[in-house]
Amino acid sequence: MPKHPRVPEALRRDAVRPIRRAVLACFVLALAAALPARAGDAPPEFRVIAHPLLPATSVERAFVADVFLKNVTRWRNDEAARPVDQRLDADVRRRFSDSVLRRSVAAVKTYWQQRIFSGRGVPPPELESDEAVVRYVEAHPGAIGYISGAAPHGKTKVLTVTP
Repeated sequence: MPKHPRVPEALRRDAVRPIRRAVLACFVLALAAALPARAGDAPPEFRVIAHPLLPATSVERAFVADVFLKNVTRWRNDEAARPVDQRLDADVRRRFSDSVLRRSVAAVKTYWQQRIFSGRGVPPPELESDEAVVRYVEAHPGAIGYISGAAPHGKTKVLTVTP
């Protein structure tokens, strides 16, 4: 068998370096693509909006839940709270119900059926779209609603919901 001439170590290292760099660059790009976007890059799943004259800028999650379940009927400034929901099959309603009410949409529907049957209240009005919710909230003092994170909120006030 013929012997191949031995390649000096320095030449082999120089030939391998660009390949290593290319593999490393591919790995870094693949890792960056696999990581989720930073929270600041994507809009939130939903935003809670209120009438622009409402003095509050942030509200506790439990308070918002109580307003939407009508366990609380007034804001802390004694103005009547007027919650407005989105239609039952809206993705934003599911996200809001899961996150703020901590109940599924079906569980909230059952809650309201029981309240109606027992004569203890009626659910908030259900509107068809983010735009309809914005118009309602703009037009009714004390109103509170929620819209998709990327939807324009018009003249309403976006509230920060704290844990």
